[in-house]
Amino acid sequence: MTRDYTIKPMITADRIAARVEALAAEINAYFAGTEKLVVVGLLRGSYVFIADLARKLELPVEVDFIEASSYGSGTESSREVRILKDLRSPIEGLDVLVVEDIVDTGHTLKHVLKLLASRKPNRLEVCALLSKPSRREVEIRARWIGFEIPDEFVVGYGIDYAQRNRNLPYIGAVEFSD
Repeated sequence: MTRDYTIKPMITADRIAARVEALAAEINAYFAGTEKLVVVGLLRGSYVFIADLARKLELPVEVDFIEASSYGSGTESSREVRILKDLRSPIEGLDVLVVEDIVDTGHTLKHVLKLLASRKPNRLEVCALLSKPSRREVEIRARWIGFEIPDEFVVGYGIDYAQRNRNLPYIGAVEFSD
């Protein structure tokens, strides 16, 4: 059962679109000349971001997904990462861009990066839409960050609370009633 809440807009759809465009330009420059860029989205929160970002990439792109979970339906990470869906294709020798919705404690992303690095990609980089540096518990380096945000629980643009609000075109802070 979810708690009662309201959503306070934090990052507008227009600001997100402009930032995605800028991130794509930087990624295009960094991976220029690649034979193929495997863009790996972390499900489910990254699906809107990866779709918008991939359409702006001017590179040979393959899209794949990993689903990892450390939250369940709560608002706090359990710090126990489970892989629920793995990649379909091998990545050995390829350039890989992991696309994450939000880097919070860093445990999920660290786990996923360790798994992918063990598969010997040529380059392995991270692009995260949001980062909460105040919540970081493990060292994680994302080459590209869309926005740094304060320690607030957020929804929208693919990010959910108990599977709700993914469809919002903006990022909003959840304010619980109780």
